[in-house]
Amino acid sequence: MDQPSNASYGRAPLSSNKPKASDMILLSMLRTTIWAICYFVFYFVQQLAELLAPLLLIAGVLWKVLPAVIGSLTHAATAADPQARDAISGVAAAIPSHLAVAGYDLTASSLIWDGILLMALAAAGATLATIAGKNV
Repeated sequence: MDQPSNASYGRAPLSSNKPKASDMILLSMLRTTIWAICYFVFYFVQQLAELLAPLLLIAGVLWKVLPAVIGSLTHAATAADPQARDAISGVAAAIPSHLAVAGYDLTASSLIWDGILLMALAAAGATLATIAGKNV
Protein backbone atom coordinates (compact mmCIF):
# COMPACT_ATOMS: atom_id res chain seq x y z
CA MET A 1 0.00 0.00 0.00
CA ASP A 2 1.19 3.38 -0.94
CA GLN A 3 0.34 6.01 1.68
CA PRO A 4 1.31 9.67 1.65
CA SER A 5 3.86 10.79 4.19
CA ASN A 6 2.68 12.58 7.33
CA ALA A 7 4.29 15.86 6.23
CA SER A 8 2.14 16.21 3.11
CA TYR A 9 -1.06 14.58 4.35
CA GLY A 10 -4.12 16.82 3.83
CA ARG A 11 -2.14 19.77 2.52
CA ALA A 12 -2.45 21.36 -0.84
CA PRO A 13 0.67 21.85 -2.91
CA LEU A 14 2.73 24.86 -1.84
CA SER A 15 2.15 26.77 -5.06
CA SER A 16 -1.62 27.12 -4.38
CA ASN A 17 -1.13 28.59 -0.86
CA LYS A 18 0.07 31.92 -2.23
CA PRO A 19 -2.73 34.49 -2.57
CA LYS A 20 -3.10 35.97 -6.00
CA ALA A 21 -2.35 39.66 -6.47
CA SER A 22 -5.85 40.26 -7.83
CA ASP A 23 -7.37 38.66 -4.72
CA MET A 24 -5.25 40.88 -2.48
CA ILE A 25 -6.30 44.02 -4.38
CA LEU A 26 -9.96 42.98 -4.22
CA LEU A 27 -9.78 42.35 -0.47
CA SER A 28 -8.00 45.66 0.07
CA MET A 29 -10.65 47.52 -1.93
CA LEU A 30 -13.44 45.73 -0.04
CA ARG A 31 -11.86 46.57 3.32
CA THR A 32 -11.39 50.21 2.31
CA THR A 33 -14.98 50.44 1.09
CA ILE A 34 -16.38 49.01 4.33
CA TRP A 35 -14.30 51.39 6.47
CA ALA A 36 -15.24 54.34 4.25
CA ILE A 37 -18.95 53.55 4.68
CA CYS A 38 -18.47 53.26 8.46
CA TYR A 39 -16.61 56.57 8.50
CA PHE A 40 -19.40 58.24 6.52
CA VAL A 41 -22.12 56.93 8.85
CA PHE A 42 -20.26 57.87 12.03
CA TYR A 43 -19.39 61.33 10.73
CA PHE A 44 -22.95 61.94 9.48
CA VAL A 45 -24.43 60.96 12.87
CA GLN A 46 -21.88 63.22 14.57
CA GLN A 47 -22.86 66.18 12.40
CA LEU A 48 -26.58 65.68 13.02
CA ALA A 49 -26.05 65.34 16.75
CA GLU A 50 -23.87 68.46 16.85
CA LEU A 51 -26.58 70.38 15.01
CA LEU A 52 -29.56 69.22 17.08
CA ALA A 53 -28.01 68.98 20.57
CA PRO A 54 -27.69 72.73 21.22
CA LEU A 55 -31.14 73.40 19.77
CA LEU A 56 -32.79 70.88 22.08
CA LEU A 57 -30.75 71.98 25.07
CA ILE A 58 -31.54 75.69 24.60
CA ALA A 59 -35.23 75.01 23.89
CA GLY A 60 -35.48 72.88 27.04
CA VAL A 61 -33.75 75.47 29.24
CA LEU A 62 -35.92 78.29 27.87
CA TRP A 63 -39.08 76.25 28.34
CA LYS A 64 -38.04 75.42 31.91
CA VAL A 65 -37.16 79.06 32.78
CA LEU A 66 -40.08 80.78 31.03
CA PRO A 67 -42.77 79.92 33.63
CA ALA A 68 -40.51 81.20 36.42
CA VAL A 69 -39.85 84.45 34.57
CA ILE A 70 -43.53 84.99 33.87
CA GLY A 71 -44.31 84.12 37.49
CA SER A 72 -41.95 86.83 38.69
CA LEU A 73 -43.66 89.27 36.31
CA THR A 74 -47.00 88.30 37.83
CA HIS A 75 -45.72 89.10 41.32
CA ALA A 76 -44.40 92.43 40.09
CA ALA A 77 -47.71 93.18 38.38
CA THR A 78 -49.69 92.49 41.56
CA ALA A 79 -49.06 96.02 42.77
CA ALA A 80 -49.69 97.40 39.29
CA ASP A 81 -52.79 97.37 37.17
CA PRO A 82 -55.14 94.38 37.74
CA GLN A 83 -55.69 94.07 33.99
CA ALA A 84 -51.94 93.62 33.41
CA ARG A 85 -51.86 90.97 36.14
CA ASP A 86 -54.73 89.11 34.46
CA ALA A 87 -53.02 89.30 31.05
CA ILE A 88 -49.74 87.99 32.45
CA SER A 89 -51.57 85.21 34.30
CA GLY A 90 -53.27 84.23 31.05
CA VAL A 91 -49.91 83.99 29.28
CA ALA A 92 -48.47 81.92 32.13
CA ALA A 93 -51.42 79.55 31.97
CA ALA A 94 -50.98 79.17 28.20
CA ILE A 95 -47.47 77.66 28.55
CA PRO A 96 -47.89 73.87 28.47
CA SER A 97 -46.00 71.65 30.87
CA HIS A 98 -45.73 68.90 28.27
CA LEU A 99 -46.49 68.28 24.59
CA ALA A 100 -47.41 64.99 22.95
CA VAL A 101 -45.73 64.72 19.55
CA ALA A 102 -46.03 61.49 17.55
CA GLY A 103 -46.58 59.44 20.70
CA TYR A 104 -43.58 60.98 22.45
CA ASP A 105 -44.21 63.11 25.52
CA LEU A 106 -42.03 66.22 25.40
CA THR A 107 -41.23 68.16 28.55
CA ALA A 108 -38.62 70.78 29.30
CA SER A 109 -36.56 68.24 31.26
CA SER A 110 -36.78 65.67 28.46
CA LEU A 111 -35.54 68.23 25.92
CA ILE A 112 -32.58 69.06 28.15
CA TRP A 113 -31.83 65.37 28.68
CA ASP A 114 -32.13 64.65 24.93
CA GLY A 115 -29.72 67.50 24.21
CA ILE A 116 -27.17 66.05 26.63
CA LEU A 117 -27.59 62.57 25.12
CA LEU A 118 -27.09 64.00 21.64
CA MET A 119 -23.86 65.63 22.82
CA ALA A 120 -22.71 62.21 24.06
CA LEU A 121 -23.72 60.71 20.70
CA ALA A 122 -21.69 63.39 18.90
CA ALA A 123 -18.65 62.55 21.02
CA ALA A 124 -19.08 58.84 20.33
CA GLY A 125 -19.51 59.55 16.61
CA ALA A 126 -16.33 61.63 16.58
CA THR A 127 -14.42 58.85 18.33
CA LEU A 128 -15.69 56.14 16.01
CA ALA A 129 -15.14 58.30 12.92
CA THR A 130 -11.53 58.83 14.00
CA ILE A 131 -11.02 55.10 14.49
CA ALA A 132 -12.65 54.33 11.15
CA GLY A 133 -10.59 57.05 9.47
CA LYS A 134 -7.37 55.51 10.72
CA ASN A 135 -8.40 52.12 9.38
CA VAL A 136 -9.24 53.42 5.91
